[in-house]
Amino acid sequence: MDDFRAPRWLPGGNLQTIWPALFSHPTLRDAPAYRRERWDTPDGDFVDVDHLDAAPQAPRLVLFHGLESSSTSRYALAFAAVARERGWSFSVPHFRGCSGELNRAPRAYHSGDFEEVGWMLQRLRAAQGAPLLATGVSLGGNALLRWAEEAGTSAAATVRAVASISAPLDLGAAGRAIDAGLNRVVYARMFLKTMKPKALAKWQQHPGLFDRERLAAARTLREFDDVFTAPLHGFRDAADYWARAAAKPHLHRIRVPALVLNARNDPFVPGASLPRAHEVGAAVTLWQPAHGGHVGFAQGRFPGRVHGLAEAVTGWLDAAG
Repeated sequence: MDDFRAPRWLPGGNLQTIWPALFSHPTLRDAPAYRRERWDTPDGDFVDVDHLDAAPQAPRLVLFHGLESSSTSRYALAFAAVARERGWSFSVPHFRGCSGELNRAPRAYHSGDFEEVGWMLQRLRAAQGAPLLATGVSLGGNALLRWAEEAGTSAAATVRAVASISAPLDLGAAGRAIDAGLNRVVYARMFLKTMKPKALAKWQQHPGLFDRERLAAARTLREFDDVFTAPLHGFRDAADYWARAAAKPHLHRIRVPALVLNARNDPFVPGASLPRAHEVGAAVTLWQPAHGGHVGFAQGRFPGRVHGLAEAVTGWLDAAG
């Protein structure tokens, strides 16, 4: 995957991002019959976790999804299929509010939610009876890396290896990129289309939780994070959130095998913002192919498949861990 080349019929970072998300295989018709489990959180809320169970002694792959995603996204279905092919168990913990039902607490989720990630991993580890393999996509990838950074040497008791895919490691650079030009019209608008109604529903649950008028007027992710994400999760504002939640400055602290995969033509994770080899620790492997888009990496004939991404990342995790 480090030398990934997109098919000729799929040129450019935007097409390599949008097409796989909408049209590549697998599709919802290929969705497995997940077993859903609801966990009560320490603060009186809940999260929903979807599982595919294999033999008790089989490895378990855990996937942390991206912004406004779920266990039925195409990349999650691809990882589920690869896990089944390997005879592994597979789990997708949903961040709060992403499983189809609004969560109860006066909070949501965010890119630096490493304490939540750690709690989820520890609960899965206790049930598994052996260290896990974990991957995170986009927002989920950054949050997973932040957990590995904070956990340091203790992470090895919970996971054998971790991998991130298209994570916005420099949240400031990614936020500025997604709010600019065509990205603002296409991607920022797409995310806000679901994030704003959820936030407004959260205000109905907890009146006065944030400035409702400012939220309704938000047209960029920075404006949304300023009024909602940052204050609800203990940050001063969007700038403070982006600085403190970013994984890039702390990659040298990771002490378990970690794969960090980012395409250099990702429309909203600028190639210039990606870490270089001297900025990461010995446990971190960087894959930075020229092609792939944002969580794209479709291969093969039209309309393409994202199965190869899951195979490559899962293979690396298995060998590294």
